[in-house]
Amino acid sequence: MIEQIGLLGLVIGVIVLLVIMLYFIPIGLWFSALVSGVKISLLQLFLMRFRKVPPGIIVRALIEGTKAGVHLNRDALEAHYLAGGHVARVVHAIVSASKANIDLTFNMATAIDLAGRDVFEAVQMSVNPKVINTPPVTAVSKDGIQLIAKARVTVRANIRQLVGGAGEETVLARVGEGIVSSIGSSHSHKSVLENPDFISRVVLEKGLDAGTAFEILSIDIADIDIGKNIGAALQLDQAEADKNIAQAKAEERRSMAIALEQEMKAKAQDMKARVIEAETKIPLAIADAFKNGNLGIMDYMKYKNIMADTAMRDSIAGEEQKDT
Repeated sequence: MIEQIGLLGLVIGVIVLLVIMLYFIPIGLWFSALVSGVKISLLQLFLMRFRKVPPGIIVRALIEGTKAGVHLNRDALEAHYLAGGHVARVVHAIVSASKANIDLTFNMATAIDLAGRDVFEAVQMSVNPKVINTPPVTAVSKDGIQLIAKARVTVRANIRQLVGGAGEETVLARVGEGIVSSIGSSHSHKSVLENPDFISRVVLEKGLDAGTAFEILSIDIADIDIGKNIGAALQLDQAEADKNIAQAKAEERRSMAIALEQEMKAKAQDMKARVIEAETKIPLAIADAFKNGNLGIMDYMKYKNIMADTAMRDSIAGEEQKDT
């Protein structure tokens, strides 16, 4: 019984040791590389484990490159993996570029990959251009009519500008700016509607893809809609503003006239008060004149007759005004 337990333990130990050896020395992976024409030693596969590099990723990349006729360096692949790159994506891109006669070196591909861009997608876009639809772009022609344009921009990746080149957002912004500029320089919205290809020609001549990761192949105006009459709306707003200014000035003049009228009334009231005050002093002056001998009885009677005559004429004039 003890001998059987010992034999079972020995078998388990041998199996565990075999599994460990196969993990650190991937014989099956080495054999796959051998039959694929990739020269790599078991020692290198064993040492990859200690360098924290998965041997399967490196071997599969070397097999793919060898079958495609692309020379790859094992140390460079390991260095790219340790730098945080995607080895399989880089190798796919290099193989695809080689088949499409696109000049893409290993150093350029790894630089693009480490810059955060999908190098394989960029190669695919170089072969099959991508169509980008712009959002509605609103612009106003010189006659004041608002136009809303939509465009389709056909681009392909510029491999040499992928590192440090601007993205799709910059291309869309520049195309929108070019559409606004071309429509704004048109004298009439009718000419834009009749020749929408004029916008495409003007925009393409501006070289909008400079400094971007793309090459613009064509810009096609998909749709143009007529919006508001901005010129008429601005004129109405200006007329309304002028009317409000005129009303404010008229109100100011009316207020000044009312103030002047009130001032004149106040002056008239003051003059009337002074006249009444002066009239109240007349009897005192007459009495003082009698007392001092400066006024006789005959002079006083003449004064009374004149006052009575004046009062009679005033009453007659008032009746005539009522009759009329």
